[in-house]
This record gives sequence, structure tokens and C-alpha cells, in this order.
Amino acid sequence: MGLFTFIKVMMILFNLAIFLGGATLLGVGIWVVVDGESFFKIFGAISTSVLQVVNVSYFLIVIGAILLIIGFLGCCGAQKESKCLLMTFFTVVLIIFIAEIAAAVVALVYTGLAETLLTATVTPLLKEKFGKEPSLTQIWNVTMNELHCCGLNNYTDLSESPWVVQRKSYPAPCCSGKQPCSESLAHLSDVPGCFDQLLTEIRKNSGVVGGVAAGIAALEIASMVVAMYLYCRLDEK
Repeated sequence: MGLFTFIKVMMILFNLAIFLGGATLLGVGIWVVVDGESFFKIFGAISTSVLQVVNVSYFLIVIGAILLIIGFLGCCGAQKESKCLLMTFFTVVLIIFIAEIAAAVVALVYTGLAETLLTATVTPLLKEKFGKEPSLTQIWNVTMNELHCCGLNNYTDLSESPWVVQRKSYPAPCCSGKQPCSESLAHLSDVPGCFDQLLTEIRKNSGVVGGVAAGIAALEIASMVVAMYLYCRLDEK
């Protein structure tokens, strides 16, 4: 077996695995959207964890769809020896790679700007819908309980929210679990905001986050190199 054939087979198998993984994530995401109750009954332990902090269903659908497209382009491009599909695969992976680098740079350099933008958008949302919109309320309650935080920056983000107006009390995490959680007790408890807590958690696990990011980047670079190698060798053939 020549080098070209070996790399071609590896490219097909690798992208087939990506395609199947994407299909699985997409299927699970659709399952959660269509019948989330049965999903969380089966995966009850997971449903009470950090997965509730984000809208996991749509996240899985987006990631699954992207992986499906990448896997299809890479697998078919190598199998059919299509220069068009291989170049499209290379371009898509390159765009994703550049977007990841840009996001990492923005996150590291402009943390203060991110906090300002989040405060300008999230705080009014909390004041208007926390305690009124069930999904948003559940997401924030789980977030505050998991990260031991209150609001985006502090308890004042929840002031005048439907939750506080109706219950005359802040959520328990705002007072370190004490109830009833009055405004004066929340002030004395001085519980940090969830934005700072999230940054703290990321810094605590920076080694794991960095390792995963480096692994993903290495796979993306390797896949682009292989795709370009096959593309160039097709010219010689």
C-alpha cells in the first residue's frame, strides 16, 4: 500500500468517525427538543449537572450539524478523490480554526469588554424575566447553585425582577443558602457574581482546557495538512 492510499484510507476512516459522531449529537439534540422529558428521565444524573446551564439541545444540534458537514466533505472528498470537496473541507476547517483562535484571543485580551457587553445585555434580561420565564429562571437557578454565585455581577442584578417582587426574597444562593434571603442579608453575604465565578472555574481547570484546546487545534491542523496533501497529489495523478 502506497503512502497516498494509506493517507486516503485514514482520511476516510477519520472523517467517517466524525460524521457518525455528528449524527449522534444531532440525533440526541433533536431528541431533547422533541421529547426532553424522556431524555432527562433516562439521564437524570446528567440533567441535574452543568448541562442545564446551557440550552444543551440547540448546542448539540449546531455542533452535530457542523461535524456532519465536515465528516461528509472529508470522507467523500477522499473517497471520490474530488479536489472540489477536499478544498471545501480544507476551507471549512480553516474557517473554524481561525474563528477559534479569534474567540480565544478576544476572551483572553478583552475580558473586561466581554463583562461590559454581558452586563449591558444580561442584566436587563434578568430584571425583566427572572422568575417570569421558566426556562431562563431554571437555567440561572442551576447556574447559581452550581457555581455558588448570584446574578451576573452580584445580587443587585436580580433586584426588581419578577422573582424578587413576587417572593419578597432573593434566591438562596445570593445569601449562601440562607432563607429567607432579604436584600440586607444578600448585601452582607457578599456572594460573587456568576461571571467572576465562571472565570475562576476556567482558571482552576486551565490545564485541562488548554490541553483540550491544543488537542483540537492539532487535529484540525493535521486534517488540513492531509486534505491539502491529497489535493496536491491529485494534480500529479
